[in-house]
Amino acid sequence: MDIFAGQSLIVILVVGLVAGWLAGKLVRGGGFGIIGDIIVGIIGALIGRWLFATLKISIGVNFWVDAILTATIGAVILLFVLRLIKR
Repeated sequence: MDIFAGQSLIVILVVGLVAGWLAGKLVRGGGFGIIGDIIVGIIGALIGRWLFATLKISIGVNFWVDAILTATIGAVILLFVLRLIKR
C-alpha cells in the first residue's frame, strides 16, 4: 500500500521533486524550489496513495508513472487545500 515501500532515498527524492514541480506548475504556475518541491511531492504522494487506496483506483502502468501521477495528484490536492486555508 505504501507508494515508496522498499524504495531507496534517491527514488523517493526524485519522485517528490518531479511531482512537487508538476503540482506547482499546475496550481501556481511555478515551482517552489528544489526543497519545497520535494516536500510538497512527498506529502502529495502520501495523500495520493491514501486517496487512491480509499477509492480503489489503480493506475498500474509501471512504478515511475504510477508514483509520479499519484504523488502529483496528491500534491495538487494539498496545494489546493492550502490555498483555501490561506484565504
